[in-house]
Amino acid sequence: MSQVSTHQAEEDERNESILIWVNGALKPRAEAVVSVYDSGFMLGDGVWEGIRLYDGRWAFLDEHIERLFEAAKAIDLDIGRSPEEVKAALLETQAANGMHTDAHARLMVTRGVKTRPFQHPGFSRSGPTMVIIMEHSRPKLPRPIRLATVPNIRGLPMSQDPKLNSHSKLNCILACIAAEKAGADEALMLDVHGFVNTTNACNFFIVRKGEVWTSTGDYCLPGITRRKVLELCRANGIPAYERNFGLLETYSADEAFLTGTFGAQTPVGMIDGRVIGNGQMGPVTERIRALYKALVSAPPAPGR
Repeated sequence: MSQVSTHQAEEDERNESILIWVNGALKPRAEAVVSVYDSGFMLGDGVWEGIRLYDGRWAFLDEHIERLFEAAKAIDLDIGRSPEEVKAALLETQAANGMHTDAHARLMVTRGVKTRPFQHPGFSRSGPTMVIIMEHSRPKLPRPIRLATVPNIRGLPMSQDPKLNSHSKLNCILACIAAEKAGADEALMLDVHGFVNTTNACNFFIVRKGEVWTSTGDYCLPGITRRKVLELCRANGIPAYERNFGLLETYSADEAFLTGTFGAQTPVGMIDGRVIGNGQMGPVTERIRALYKALVSAPPAPGR
C-alpha cells in the first residue's frame, strides 16, 4: 500500500500563483525568498503557527496568535509586531490571494538574518524575519492513517520542550522517516516513561468503550484542535480523559484518531500491524468530526 500523509491535500493549480507575505511585502512564489544567513534556515531558530480558513474566518485565530507570542517569548525572540499587526498581515495576505475558505496559512517568525554563520543569537542583528505562506488547501485522505511506534521519543522540557512549536523539528522528522521505513504513514511517539504520547505531526487519541483518551499533555504540543476536541466531548456527554496509557491499551482500542489544524480529525486504521477496531473511522470519531465541523461553522461570539 502506498503511503499517505495527514497533510495530504487535493492538487490546486491556483497555488502556483499565490502571493507570499515576506517582511511586509507580498511576493510571487518564485520571489518569496529569505537569506541563507537567516536564523531559521541556518539553525531552525524560530517559531510558527498553522491556521485554517473556514467560510471566511480563521479558526481560533486569537488562540493561535497567543500561542505564537508565548513561544516567541519562551525563546526570547521579539516578533517586532503586535498581535493585531500580525493578524492584519494575515488578512492582507488572504485578501491579496482572494481566499474565502479551504485555505491554510503557515505563519513563521525567525530571529532574522545573522552577521556570521554561527549559533549565538547575538549574531542575529537585523531583527526578525516574518513569512506567511497561504495556500488553497482541501484535505484529501484516501484511507485511514497507518502508524508505527518508533524509538524517537518526546523528551523532557529541559532538552527541547515538546510544547514549543519551533522550527527545530528534526526529532519529529527522524521519527517520520523511521515510520516510513517500517511501512507506515506517520510515527507514534512515546514519552520518556514509555507511555503513548503523540505522532510526529499530530496529537493522538484512542476510544475505548465509549471513552476518549489522550495523553496527559506533558510531552506534546498543546494542540488547539486537541483542546477543542476535549471541550466538545465534555460538553456533549462523551467521557474524555487526559491520562497515561500504553501500547497494550492502544492496540485493543475500538477507535483511534489524530487531531491537527490541517486535517481536524484523521482516523487511524492500523498501528504496528494491528488493525484498530474494524480499520475504518469509528462512530465516536464520526460524532466528534460532526461536532467540530459545527463549531468552526458557528457564527463568532459577540465582540469577536
